[in-house]
Amino acid sequence: MSQTVTRALRLLAELGEGERSLDQLAELLGVHKTTVLRLLQSLEEERFVHRDADYRYHLGAGLFALSSRALEQRGIRRIAAPHLAELNAATGHTVHLAAYEGGEVVYIDKYDSRHPVRMYSRIGLRAGLHNTAVAKVLLADLPAAERRRVARAVDYTVHTPNTLTGPAALLAELDTVAAQGWAQDHAEHESFINCVAAPVRDATGQVVAAVSISVPDVVLPYERVLDLVPRLLTTARAISADAGHTDRPDRPDRPDRPDRPDRP
Repeated sequence: MSQTVTRALRLLAELGEGERSLDQLAELLGVHKTTVLRLLQSLEEERFVHRDADYRYHLGAGLFALSSRALEQRGIRRIAAPHLAELNAATGHTVHLAAYEGGEVVYIDKYDSRHPVRMYSRIGLRAGLHNTAVAKVLLADLPAAERRRVARAVDYTVHTPNTLTGPAALLAELDTVAAQGWAQDHAEHESFINCVAAPVRDATGQVVAAVSISVPDVVLPYERVLDLVPRLLTTARAISADAGHTDRPDRPDRPDRPDRPDRP
């Protein structure tokens, strides 16, 4: 990738975190302000950024339009939408849809909780590969050799005492997820949030997305979050059916009532 393109993408990524001044962006890239200004002017022409009256830069409408088209091209997001909305309305909790692409797990849709305490996430944000339920669901469907390769490459940043800390632990967890048909994040990414996730399959039987419910423990304790698994599985199966998946005799449905995991 050319240096100019790399710099332009870094500018957009930085503006995705909030407005910035020319000086701040030049410091980020480590180049002279005139170089950054030329890049920003080109991005302004395409409406990817805009400058306000205080000479601070923001992401522009052109980029919003482009991101909307990218989301529209994800057929599974469109198929899942009414089911996710129904799950969110029925439970009142945060509902996510995530997909695996380019070695990363990315949130492609979100329905916010109706409770005052909410988790921080957004569409387009990457999910941790070792500490989120959606990632575990998506990685568990990979071929064994690919699972091992991904597990070796993960940066095992420890966020809480429950965070998985190495390839062996992650691979064992993925085996469990593949066997039981759903995954959990038991306060592994944020100490006060528990999450459960289930796979969405297409007509080929491949897992193409993961749907999840995330709940702060001040709203529901961990055990009550596990009670949501049957409803979550029903939603995931409904989305899968609309995506063309049919359960085969060699792939029986998992029991709706999950066993309580031994791991705290």
